[in-house]
Amino acid sequence: MGDSKKIMTHDEALKTIDQTIKSADIVVFMKGTPDFPMCGFSGRVTQIFNHLGHKIVGVNVLEDEGMRSAIKEYSNWPTIPQVYIKGEFIGGCDITVEMAQTGELQKLLATLPQKSL
Repeated sequence: MGDSKKIMTHDEALKTIDQTIKSADIVVFMKGTPDFPMCGFSGRVTQIFNHLGHKIVGVNVLEDEGMRSAIKEYSNWPTIPQVYIKGEFIGGCDITVEMAQTGELQKLLATLPQKSL
């Protein structure tokens, strides 16, 4: 009863997800925030983008259960974090790590303006 988390309706969450993804170059739906990730996978993704010099927009799915369930439907991907670059779903932590190791992520990010951290 003392839980003060807000809960969006499913439609509100989907609309917010769509708007957020379209409004920023790099969006990560994560547990926690870029400054304070609340799981190792979210932390790893944040570290990769920090290392590459790109600021991310982090959406903390722990703050809203409606958002947490809606993002999984939106992407048809069952896990968090979820990475979007220029509106396109890239994947989760494992895919982001693999793309960084192969240089594929750096090539994709080269098309974006670099944001100093």
